[in-house]
Amino acid sequence: MNFQVRCEEQLQEIERRREKPSLLLHACCAPCSSYVLEYLSNYFDITILYYNPNIYPEEEYRRRFMELQSFLTKVVYSHPVILLEGDYLPEEYDQACLGLEHLGERSKRCYACYHLRMKKACEYASKHSFDYFTTTLSISPYKNSDWINEIGEALEKEYGVTYLRADFKKKNGYKRSLELSREYQLYRQEYCGCQYSLEERQKKEE
Repeated sequence: MNFQVRCEEQLQEIERRREKPSLLLHACCAPCSSYVLEYLSNYFDITILYYNPNIYPEEEYRRRFMELQSFLTKVVYSHPVILLEGDYLPEEYDQACLGLEHLGERSKRCYACYHLRMKKACEYASKHSFDYFTTTLSISPYKNSDWINEIGEALEKEYGVTYLRADFKKKNGYKRSLELSREYQLYRQEYCGCQYSLEERQKKEE
């Protein structure tokens, strides 16, 4: 399935109904959020959930959150975007990826990480009666969009919150995120976020 085409169909339906539903957006960082917010803000009242216990070390986690927080003060959207911070509990990530630590980037370890974070977002969306939920993760060319949307669709069935299917990197979405990062001088991290991706990058540099 072309998930970006499906996303556009969902947005067209929202526009046709002349509604502005609520969206719980899981976000990993400011650069990835920049284009997604630009793209979706005319359709939704957006609340961002920054839940990323995978990010290592804690200083990096804090830096990414503060960069996202700062970015939101610089951009004006049609409706104010609310930013929420989830609990930073690295042990939740460790438990989710138990036994998968040795696997490399883009492996089942990453699938488990996507699922952990998206499930938390969906649970929050369900508890607080959001109309939709989605994640910024698919904007990255290093993330498996098929897995991300597979997880989202399964969570939609489990929790009853509509999942906004998307592949945000398509239609120059990733390119636009790079442009916005330069425009707002956003901090762009050099590794995915987890301890294992950091170690893998360091080995490549060596």
